[in-house]
Amino acid sequence: MNRRKFLAVSAGVSLATGLPVARAEQNPHIPIIDTHIHLFDTNRSQGIPWPDKTDKILYKPALTERYRSIAARLGVVGAIVVEASPWLEDNQWVLDTAAKDSMIVGVIGNLEPGKADFGKQLSRFQASPLFRGIRYGNLWGHDISSQLENPRFISDIKSLARAGLVLDTANPNPALLAAIVKLTDQVPDLKVVIDHLPQMAIPEDQTVRKSYEANLKKIGQRPKVYVKISEVLRRVNGQVPTALDFYRARLDELYGIFGEDRMLYGSDWPNSDQWLPFEDGLNLVREYFVKKGQSVAEKYFWKNSVAAYHWQKRDPSQP
Repeated sequence: MNRRKFLAVSAGVSLATGLPVARAEQNPHIPIIDTHIHLFDTNRSQGIPWPDKTDKILYKPALTERYRSIAARLGVVGAIVVEASPWLEDNQWVLDTAAKDSMIVGVIGNLEPGKADFGKQLSRFQASPLFRGIRYGNLWGHDISSQLENPRFISDIKSLARAGLVLDTANPNPALLAAIVKLTDQVPDLKVVIDHLPQMAIPEDQTVRKSYEANLKKIGQRPKVYVKISEVLRRVNGQVPTALDFYRARLDELYGIFGEDRMLYGSDWPNSDQWLPFEDGLNLVREYFVKKGQSVAEKYFWKNSVAAYHWQKRDPSQP
């Protein structure tokens, strides 16, 4: 959906914050695995690289106790932590923090393929069964496109794939999607999870848009590439629409490309607080997927996450 169409739709859609949808208590039989949360502690003596101290919404401890208090009552039984720091030792901090709470079923760390010590670092952190892969993309100054001709980078990505680990890609744009096509051409066994694809702005330039659409179609034909339906909410004219009809066209597009077997639920908590409370984002996608039937909703909310990440059950409440 381009900007003109997006704004046109917004003019006819209610911006009310209440969602007339099926609530968690009405669907307790569908457990939820949240594949995208962030953990950090603003009280650490060494500080944190993100969020910034000036961020009045996000700059406070985001730890498992707080997440559990918000998400568990809504049917979330497990979560995967995605790195929020480029500092090497924060991989260990997240793993140690996650190990203390059975609600956390996986960790996506931050390592740099192509660096001389990547193999050593990967061996170190994958010793933990919670370590399910790494995040690399348009974040912390990284750029997959610039690494595609780097033999060491490709070799390290192949090592990641051989280990059965996942590459999460951050902050999609047309260049990143093109790079995913080329990377999976070179490493066809690699599992890729594209984070936050609904949030990506559709190119208005027709040439760029045609290339984007062609690459998205190619990616959609690759069974090892998954997409997180996360960061769905948008802000328009200072408000955040909560009516499903506002987002339906974009969700339908992605569903048509990736299908019911390769879409994952992710809240992006606590970053999601910049838009609306956790429950509003969950209720929006719940309405969309529940209407597609029990089987589709179960795949989206937990079954596909097992196929993508191969996480291990840590709590009796987890499927």
